[in-house]
Amino acid sequence: MNMNQIKLLIVDDEEDILEILRFNLENEGFQIDTASSGEEALEMLSPEHKLILLDVMLDGISGFRVAEKLRKENIQTPIIFLTAKGSENDLLTGFSVGADDYISKPFSIKEVIARIKAITRREYETIPAIRKEQEIITIGDLKLYLVSKRIELKNKNIILTKKEFEILSLLIQNPQRFFTREEILERVWKDESYVLERTVDVHVARLRKKLNGYGACITNRSGYGYTFNDSIRVFLE
Repeated sequence: MNMNQIKLLIVDDEEDILEILRFNLENEGFQIDTASSGEEALEMLSPEHKLILLDVMLDGISGFRVAEKLRKENIQTPIIFLTAKGSENDLLTGFSVGADDYISKPFSIKEVIARIKAITRREYETIPAIRKEQEIITIGDLKLYLVSKRIELKNKNIILTKKEFEILSLLIQNPQRFFTREEILERVWKDESYVLERTVDVHVARLRKKLNGYGACITNRSGYGYTFNDSIRVFLE
C-alpha cells in the first residue's frame, strides 16, 4: 500500500492540532487536506479522500452531524472521530452515525497513525485477479457476494459499512446459530478491545434498517444473542 496515494481530510477547529496532525501524517507519506469547520469539510470532501479524521466538538455544525449528513447521502468514506468526549453514550452516538473508529483526546500520535493505517489498509486490500466472484449466497431477493463484499436486495446494491457486512456475513453463513455480542466482537472487531458490547446492537440496528423487510430475519434471543432466521422470509414474500 503506497501512502502517497492516500489522501486524508482532517477536520478540527484547533489550529495547533491541525498542524500537528498534518506534520506527522505527511511524514508518514499521506496527502493531507484540512478543514476548520464541519461546513468547510462538507464542501471540501471529494472521492479522493479515503478517510476523514473528524473532531466532534466543532463550532457550528458538530462532527456527529457531519457524519450523519454524509451517511444519509450514502457517502461511505471511513470516519475516525477525534474528541475530548469519551463517555459510553458518546461512543455509541459516534458508531450509530457511521463512525469506523473513535480516538479520545489527548491522543497519542502513534495511536492515531496506527488506527488510520489499519482502516486504510482494509480499504485498499484487493482481491487477486484470478479469483472470480463465484461465492454468492442467495436468500430470496437478498444476495450476499462474499468475494466483492457487497449485497443486493431486489437487484439493487445496498451500501453497508465493513462491520455491517461482516456481521451479516457471519450470521447468514451460520443459519440458526446464535452469536453473543462478545462472540460477534471477537469475530468482527477482533483485537479492537476498546469497542463496547452495546456497539454490536447499534450496528445490528443500522443493518436491519438497511435490509428493509429482510432485517426482521436478524433476531435476538435474550441470553443467547443474534441469529439469522431464514424461516421468517416466508412472511416477507
